[in-house]
Amino acid sequence: MKILRAYKTELDPNNRQRTLFLQHAGVARFAFNWGLRKKIDAYAATGKSPSAIDLHRELNALKKIDYPWMYESSKCAPQEALRNLDSAFAHFFRRCKKGSKRKGFPKFKSRKRGIGGFRLTGSAGATDRHVQLPRIGKVRLKERDYLPAVDREDVRILSATVTERAGRWFVSFQVEQTIPDPVPPTESVVGVDVGIKYLAVTSDGEVFDNPKALRTMEPRLRTRQKEVSRRVKGSSNRRKSVARLARLHYRISCIRRDYIHKMTTAITKSASTVVLESLNVSGMLRNHRLARALSDAALAEIHRQVKYKMAWKGGTVEEADCFFPSSKMCSDCGNVKDVLSLGERVYECDACGSVIDRDVNAAINLKNLAGSSPVSACCPGSAGPARKSRAKLLVGQEPNAIQGVS
Repeated sequence: MKILRAYKTELDPNNRQRTLFLQHAGVARFAFNWGLRKKIDAYAATGKSPSAIDLHRELNALKKIDYPWMYESSKCAPQEALRNLDSAFAHFFRRCKKGSKRKGFPKFKSRKRGIGGFRLTGSAGATDRHVQLPRIGKVRLKERDYLPAVDREDVRILSATVTERAGRWFVSFQVEQTIPDPVPPTESVVGVDVGIKYLAVTSDGEVFDNPKALRTMEPRLRTRQKEVSRRVKGSSNRRKSVARLARLHYRISCIRRDYIHKMTTAITKSASTVVLESLNVSGMLRNHRLARALSDAALAEIHRQVKYKMAWKGGTVEEADCFFPSSKMCSDCGNVKDVLSLGERVYECDACGSVIDRDVNAAINLKNLAGSSPVSACCPGSAGPARKSRAKLLVGQEPNAIQGVS
């Protein structure tokens, strides 16, 4: 079976390579802004906008006269930036048809908001210690033996995306990889209840604490933010303070992502079916008393990782309806309480007198729901019930979906 997969790791470039990275990112940013202006003007004049191919041909014609400095970078950087622009417009029109409140019209990119990145196609490759990038050459890796070697028969490298965050440079390889057909594990069902106090509680009684990365670092984050606000705008000290703040934000995200990866791997390790509860995260975030804690818990990311990891191993993921009373229902007799406040951490049944932890009770109810009608199943080879049967690339360290290719 063939899948699309992403491998992302940190680079260790020298000063010359950092300069080349900045040049390529600048070219990609310029091409995106130039194409966006052309699309807006063309649509205002004719009611139609040019495609990425049309814009790339026009930009190539202007290179020799108006933009000769673009020849110092790879031709892939502006070409892929214009393709990203087309994709941004496609998502904008899709949201308009759905009637979403936030349409997400593409915005002009500013250097002040971040360096960004660029994507390269062609002769990209990797060894155990280096990565080979077109027009840039060999760049050292900070992590050895992580990227798939270019000489492997089961891997075909499609593109390489270089990005910057908090002063660090990363490369992400999109590869087409051949893997053995997944063999479903032995029949075992696990219900998982996610929340804020405990990040996840399984029906087997396993409890995963919430690391609360943002809340733990909040005093330090407040200090860094005050330091930035007190610096003079445009000064060197302000730039240094902004860099320190960005590094702290990056550390918080790394703590959260690392714990969620370890937790979802432990949950999906031995289960053949995982039952989750559908969550309206965007609606839950409207509660301003819980919005920060919900964002820190990253509940949607937990669901996403469980889905693709179960698909990798040939298992299934079932999602209970968002109105299913998993917390209010007694796991012993099925009695449903009318009211259950968030402060009640122990469930006491009024009918049978059962006393059980609230989260464990909800996880058992989800487990008992496996195979019944109020759930939607995600079949092996997909990342969710509403996913189309095609592979997608993840913008992180691991992929978002897999697809079997016959």
